[in-house]
Amino acid sequence: MTQLEKAAHGELTTEIRAVAATEGQQPEAIGERVALGQIVIPANTNRTGRIVGIGKGLRTKINASIGSSTAIADIAMEVEKARIAEKYGAHTLMDLSVGGDIRGIRKAVMDAISLPVGTVPLYEAFALAIEQYGSAVKMPAELLFEVTERQCQEGVGFMAIHCGINRKTVEMLRNQHYRYGGLVSKGGSYLVAWMEHNHMENPLYEHFDRVVEILKRYDTVLSLGNGFRAGAIDDATDRVQIQELLINCELAQLGREAGCQTMVEGPGHVPINEIEANIMLEKKMSGGSPFYMLGPITTDIAPGYDHITAAIGAALSSSHGADFICYVTPSEHLGLPFPEDVRDGVIAAKIATHIGDMVKYGDTRADKEMSKMRRDMRWDKQLTLALDPERMREIKEKRGDGDGESCTMCGKFCANTILKGAFEACMEGTDKL
Repeated sequence: MTQLEKAAHGELTTEIRAVAATEGQQPEAIGERVALGQIVIPANTNRTGRIVGIGKGLRTKINASIGSSTAIADIAMEVEKARIAEKYGAHTLMDLSVGGDIRGIRKAVMDAISLPVGTVPLYEAFALAIEQYGSAVKMPAELLFEVTERQCQEGVGFMAIHCGINRKTVEMLRNQHYRYGGLVSKGGSYLVAWMEHNHMENPLYEHFDRVVEILKRYDTVLSLGNGFRAGAIDDATDRVQIQELLINCELAQLGREAGCQTMVEGPGHVPINEIEANIMLEKKMSGGSPFYMLGPITTDIAPGYDHITAAIGAALSSSHGADFICYVTPSEHLGLPFPEDVRDGVIAAKIATHIGDMVKYGDTRADKEMSKMRRDMRWDKQLTLALDPERMREIKEKRGDGDGESCTMCGKFCANTILKGAFEACMEGTDKL
């Protein structure tokens, strides 16, 4: 039985209790939301690792994506990237490898970290089709299901599966005269090409019940992928994106009713004034399934800084109710991320989701404590509260410690030093404010 099915029968599993302990909530409350499909727990029955809850009432979670390309396929580097993602605070990791020894990279990554690992099985299926049949469009439909089952057997915790692409959405894309940014989903583009070449329906949509059956056997979470997500601000929230979202929300309900843990993936490039609408639509149409936002990137003209453009979108998404954020690295749109890019991406997303959660849950306790430690010049305590203490220490040491208490920003003109002791009696009751 899956976590959803066990929760529906009133069983408070070890995983549900672990999520409750991590989040500081009662197991019964977590179990109720798991039973309703509002929380998912990616904990494949074939792999033991860190337990993470994603969904309603929980802190917004961060996914870090890594993986090889056909241009660069370095197993050691992908393992290093995975370890960095875990070290700096990612809650899950997706291996999106499309080049080299895809299966070997996945195994090495899963052996190196304890995070739940996600995949897009479509990538490996098309890579195998190119290798075995000479072309992606010659892929036998059965290969999709074989790869999906094998990856589940290996312990994959969640899978982005492109079930929402069908003949209707492809025709809609054609009728709206394509897009400014084209199609930016690798899996979506390959799948559309396969459907067009073979004049066939998407097997993942046509045989959705089989997809659910496979994932249920291993309690792998089904993440309904958005192959038609916008890759340009001016393509956001267009007809084809919303049509795919509508299909995915319907499939989320069907999967949930069958006992499969499901979540829905959200758009990639979205102007900030459309973020809330996308989240509201997903939540209402899916019956509250967890929403996995990819970024979202909020402007198209900042290559090299897309971890910042995405952090802006992630903060707003989190505050409006998104449950899961896929980080974006500085190398987005430019090249394969290197280890230092992974660190930057994770930290940017970590800051963004904290900002969003402050609004979503009205919790500013950590920020209040940091403010007090700054006021009192307690550098040791500030380090324990910082989201990236290593970076804080690096900057502090590089710029000198001033006189040991203040810093070189103000030196002897430090405002806190000037007024130190003058208002101590007044500040005794600040914790009660």
